[in-house]
Amino acid sequence: MNPDHMTDTEYAKRSLFKKLASEISDRSVLDAMRRVPRERFVTAATADLAYQDIALPIAARQTISQPTIVAIMVSELELRRSDKVLEVGAGSGYQAAILAELAREVITLERIPELAEIAADTLAALKYRNVRVEIAGPSLGREEDAPYNAIIVAAASPRIPQALLNQLEIGGRMVVPVGNRDEQTLIKVVNGEDGFATRTITACRFVPLIAEDAWPPD
Repeated sequence: MNPDHMTDTEYAKRSLFKKLASEISDRSVLDAMRRVPRERFVTAATADLAYQDIALPIAARQTISQPTIVAIMVSELELRRSDKVLEVGAGSGYQAAILAELAREVITLERIPELAEIAADTLAALKYRNVRVEIAGPSLGREEDAPYNAIIVAAASPRIPQALLNQLEIGGRMVVPVGNRDEQTLIKVVNGEDGFATRTITACRFVPLIAEDAWPPD
């Protein structure tokens, strides 16, 4: 039985953010995540699990990432309100909504049309006007809107994609899972005046990034 006559969802949400606050120091990211209703970005069948710290299935046999991983990745971007952000892998649109709370403009790419439509509809219903959902092409990123202050990749690449490095502004940050199809490491890349600097963040596990300069389709 939860205290204070809270609903189960309210109690789960409070418990989740208490856990996240003990692990994530960036309060602006946690505040942004609190404002985004994760239950709107999962299926009706799993809505009661929206505030568990777990990945959940969404449409088209894809998943929505574990909240802890989302918090880590977004905090590593060190976003400013003036930033333009590229997200590779919109999924249901949940992470794009968090990015929209923190940045000026978000362009999110999704290769599965069904998911792109769901993400766009949900983001519009929640009145996120600074997010644009686009269908991903065969080449990684979206050169016509580059350069970006930050790039976040929500699928695993076998290497740091050069195509995305080319679209990163000087001073820009990218977070990308790199490894094989079964296990990866989260990598942060900073585009400095003297070249790219990389840092390992944590172990992770994502669906494969399907594109040129990444994994071929199954």
